[in-house]
Amino acid sequence: MSSLQLFWFILIGVLFAGFFFLEGFDFGVGMSVQTLTKNDQEKDQVVQTIGPVWDGNEVWLISAGGAMFASFPMWYASLFSGYYLILFLILFGLIIRGVSFEFRSGMPEERKWIWNWTLSVGSFIVPFFFGILFISMIQGMPMDSNGDMMAQFTDYINLFSVVGGIALTLLCYLHGLNYISLKTTGPIRERAKKYAQTLYWVLYVGLAVFAVLLYFQTDFFTLHPVSTPILLVAMILLTVIANYCSYANKEFVAFLTSGLTLVTLVGLLFTGMFPRVLISSTNSANNLLIANASSSPYTLKIMSYTAIGLLPFILAYIAWTYYIFRKRVKHTEIAGYGE
Repeated sequence: MSSLQLFWFILIGVLFAGFFFLEGFDFGVGMSVQTLTKNDQEKDQVVQTIGPVWDGNEVWLISAGGAMFASFPMWYASLFSGYYLILFLILFGLIIRGVSFEFRSGMPEERKWIWNWTLSVGSFIVPFFFGILFISMIQGMPMDSNGDMMAQFTDYINLFSVVGGIALTLLCYLHGLNYISLKTTGPIRERAKKYAQTLYWVLYVGLAVFAVLLYFQTDFFTLHPVSTPILLVAMILLTVIANYCSYANKEFVAFLTSGLTLVTLVGLLFTGMFPRVLISSTNSANNLLIANASSSPYTLKIMSYTAIGLLPFILAYIAWTYYIFRKRVKHTEIAGYGE
């Protein structure tokens, strides 16, 4: 394995971590539109918190997919063909979310409910099926020496993958509640805190079940006996800190730690797979490895120069966007609802 191959494996992990940190609270806010709010004013207030940033956050997913395609074409081909239906459902969720933002703003008030529902449903679908995808991937899939998957329904949908899907959805929902607490004023802010304080106790149970299933259903603890427990403990500690901060009104720290919990989860999955990119459940000789699934050294070299040159501009643009829209969204400032 070369240093460039390792660099691109880590970079893809970083891109997915950035996606779940930034888009994770987008999903949580989207789910909250139908589960947290009590009237149309609050729905508009919640949507407005992510209105200027949600599409920029999705760029991280596109970048991760593009980086995988260019740097690890065999990984990309096997993953996208083997998970075709699940990725189609994820794409469906992303599409109905995206059009919801555009259409609800141009609809008469009495018809906005349609796009409120599609926004919430799409925001549930995407993290749940990403959880199904990642967890079934680390369990291993039936795969031959060409990287072709011959999976059955239970290879995708089983107890561990469903727990993973629910856990990832819940993490995103809590991340969104912390973001709403940080970005709003009025009753919706206090309600978001109360919801978070209750749901963190559900998350503790989910994380415990996840850790047990990770031990019995994967080889993470055997191959990485040090990093796996450390990352699991880090996830629990970050969850405890976020929970405490939701009680202590330390909203920024609560938001930051709930996002870092998602980053740690991605780190756990990528570290556990290392040095593999796809695991064969039928024969370990069929595993796709970082060393044998990548593009040529010349391609990786050109891509590295391009990525290192563009990355500062992308990060600066994201930082500037959040700085510009840093103010809280007040419920009295929503158009058409002035006091």
